[in-house]
Amino acid sequence: MKMVKKIFLGLAGLLVAAFLVVALFYRQEAYQLYKVLTFFDKENISDNFKQVHTIFRVSVVPQPAQPRSFAVARQFIPLPEKFTARDSSVVTQAFLDYTLTDALLVVRHDSIVYEYYGNNFTAHDHHISWSMAKSVVSALLGIAIAEGKIESIEQTVTDYLPEFKGTGYDGVRIKDVLQMSSGVGFNEDYGDFNSDINVMGRYFALGMPMADFAKRLQRVRQPGTYNHYVSIDTQVLGMILVKATGQSITNYMNEKLWSKIGAEDEAFWIVDNTGMEFALGGLNCIARDYAKLGQLFLDSGRWQGKQIVPEAWVRASVTPDAPHVMPGKRASADRKDGYGFQWWIPYGGEDEFNAQGIYDQFIYVDPDKDLVIVKLSSNYHFKNDKGGLFHDLEIGLFRAMVNTMDKK
Repeated sequence: MKMVKKIFLGLAGLLVAAFLVVALFYRQEAYQLYKVLTFFDKENISDNFKQVHTIFRVSVVPQPAQPRSFAVARQFIPLPEKFTARDSSVVTQAFLDYTLTDALLVVRHDSIVYEYYGNNFTAHDHHISWSMAKSVVSALLGIAIAEGKIESIEQTVTDYLPEFKGTGYDGVRIKDVLQMSSGVGFNEDYGDFNSDINVMGRYFALGMPMADFAKRLQRVRQPGTYNHYVSIDTQVLGMILVKATGQSITNYMNEKLWSKIGAEDEAFWIVDNTGMEFALGGLNCIARDYAKLGQLFLDSGRWQGKQIVPEAWVRASVTPDAPHVMPGKRASADRKDGYGFQWWIPYGGEDEFNAQGIYDQFIYVDPDKDLVIVKLSSNYHFKNDKGGLFHDLEIGLFRAMVNTMDKK
């Protein structure tokens, strides 16, 4: 019995020692892992979405020397009292409350015509983009191609990243990666603790390079044949951008995009231990600057008459060009919305397109209405949404808002 007690005490001592070593030498990683595991708890989710820069390592895109603000309308538009989605009538304010709307902003004819903040957010608070960052990475790739730093989207991943030979990305066209058709296997179920996307989050929290995680993925389909959403695809695009330009995403974004549109505030990217940006979803901006990104694409890549993102790239980004990326229910995709170059084209729409992020983040653009809607949320219910209900409700709300404005 004494021997068992000694063994037990010895093991307990080793565990305590191991804990102290982790706490001493991996304090940041341990904290990040804890925060990732509790990041979406309903008690803390809004604060976490606001305070990303206090949790993770970040790199800063500085505020431009000459920031410019949208004009603000003298009178805001009213929101529709109700809207319809999936043949159901939904009360607008109840929906905004239920999805923990942190910001709702409408820009029409270059002016803010509606602006709301909830959950202690203000116009000056940053909010994590999640996958809306993918659309920004796409814009930067378009600029790099126009500058000749990337020859063509017909080139392959391994033309720029030879270290990916033998992985699921070996020989895959950049275009197929842009269109979420890489053929790489990836489980993006946020409700499954052991899904690829959740394992990736824990991997990142421990400070491990995203490049190493991407190299683990294997091909399960022929590239360019099936539209399957793989977040790590955008991380690979970010790596190509860094390799081709010789700059970090942060610096390239500052030089080629942020300073050009007169952003109102700084932005920042979450970075891993190597300094590589979390390109697939780590951008943080204020709501008005997300609206500027939407306005830039609404205006075909021009800002105050100057071409920032090539017009042809903007057009291609929001125009599906193959059966597997066209809107509609199809055997060659796992979602009904269409897809361009990291932009979504909603099913049942006309000319609308949008950037989306998990937990209900949207930059919704309706060009013929000259309209941009930004909705930032902390919808902790999202992880239990198996059928895309929240997506359909959000799109229904945006379309109802457009219809309400048309009647004024």
